[in-house]
Amino acid sequence: MSRYRPPRPKGSPYITAEGEQRLRDELKALWKVERPVVTAAVQAAAANGDRSENGDYIYGKKRLREIDSRVRFLRKRLDELTVVTAGPTDPGKAYFGAYVTLENPEGLIQHWRIVGPDEFDLSAQKLSCDSPLGRALLGKATDAEIVIDSPSGPQTWYLNQVRYDAESH
Repeated sequence: MSRYRPPRPKGSPYITAEGEQRLRDELKALWKVERPVVTAAVQAAAANGDRSENGDYIYGKKRLREIDSRVRFLRKRLDELTVVTAGPTDPGKAYFGAYVTLENPEGLIQHWRIVGPDEFDLSAQKLSCDSPLGRALLGKATDAEIVIDSPSGPQTWYLNQVRYDAESH
């Protein structure tokens, strides 16, 4: 059995303006703040002599590699992302950036915002447009029935509301 794993499919190249700003802030913090501090620590540890058993040096070099890898990823990803700022032509349907209210047959109500794969956060009610629920919601109008196949069986949701502003639910 080989260790080969096929590459993950790329996520949708869409992001909200807030999501793009968050990625740019992370890039700036890594490159302008954290990397210089770690570089100085590595230089100080290297000056201590034997590097083969110097934990500060070894950890610092590892952290530099992690920072550089993340910086490369963020720069490349930011270049290929499309920031979606304009609202849809039909605001009655759920598209990228929409705030939606869903209800299941038992009466459980959930509020979500449809965002790009780089900014989804389930604890903040941000749902990726590439997720099964996100894909099922795209293009649906208010009062639509959405059926999603889940490991526990099909789940039914009703789309109660679609908004494109950040007002409270």
